Amino acid sequence: MQTNTSSRRTMRLTCRGRLALIATGAVVAGTAVAVPLLTPDGPDEAKRPTSLVIPEGWRANQIYEAVDKVLALPAGTTRKTLPTADLQLPNDAEGNPEGYLFPATYPLDEEATPQALLTSMVDTANRKFNGAPIAAGAQRNAMNVYQAVTIASIVQAEAATKADMGKVARVVFNRLERGMPLQMDSTIHYALNRFAAKTTEADTRIESPYNSFQRMGLPPTPIDSPGEKAMQAAISPTPGDWLYFVTVKPGDTRFTASYEEHQRNVADFTRRQKSVRGCQAAAASCSPAPSASSRAMSRTAARPARLAPIVLADGP
Repeated sequence: MQTNTSSRRTMRLTCRGRLALIATGAVVAGTAVAVPLLTPDGPDEAKRPTSLVIPEGWRANQIYEAVDKVLALPAGTTRKTLPTADLQLPNDAEGNPEGYLFPATYPLDEEATPQALLTSMVDTANRKFNGAPIAAGAQRNAMNVYQAVTIASIVQAEAATKADMGKVARVVFNRLERGMPLQMDSTIHYALNRFAAKTTEADTRIESPYNSFQRMGLPPTPIDSPGEKAMQAAISPTPGDWLYFVTVKPGDTRFTASYEEHQRNVADFTRRQKSVRGCQAAAASCSPAPSASSRAMSRTAARPARLAPIVLADGP
């Protein structure tokens, strides 16, 4: 599962309403961090929160920022503690905790520090990942635990629902076993340090070890913090011969082993997006001006519909 350069022509493999999930995660974490707790002195005085929620799928950068915020520290403080935090990471991680900052709720006391919180996250990950089910499952699939975490992080980023995670994991395994590049949008977005629904042809040509369109095998590290469902999918993928998938609409993710069928699914997706955009344009032209609050709600609700069409090249 080494990463090597590849001369294969690229084709878009997946498409997800990623922005909607990011927005959801931000609301969950924001609730834990930002909701003030009442002090004994009166209802108008607040004190530091008592817990920090790390949602599944968050990247290390997001977690560092959340820790800085909840501890009221200058931006960048948590990241700067990494060299001295003495985190118990696997050798393959080479000191990078990506994937090992386990998503969970972490209590905060008056003496909480970035080092203590990061240590707690990594220790939780080690307990979860190094136990018999995960370690044995990784070995059963001829990989080590770090590789299993890397696959789980891709599954976490790509699967539209938890029910799809096992199938997404199977696509990853099938492509690795056949010597095909993974071609996952999520790894490109990680390399570019962004969250986006659209991946352009130019994006797929970037020079990065995380460019799974141009390089073979797994990326060098996980790309987010996978949860337990994603980890389970990574060690026990759903049986199947799938090589492609696309989410045509919410609740309708189509998996296939046929490139031709995948093209038809992509065409369905493209037609639906054109129809949705047409309906949105028509509604906007004849609707009264919304209030500020309704505009904010409509932007959030519309995000899954603003997916870019998948662009396919010559074939597998």
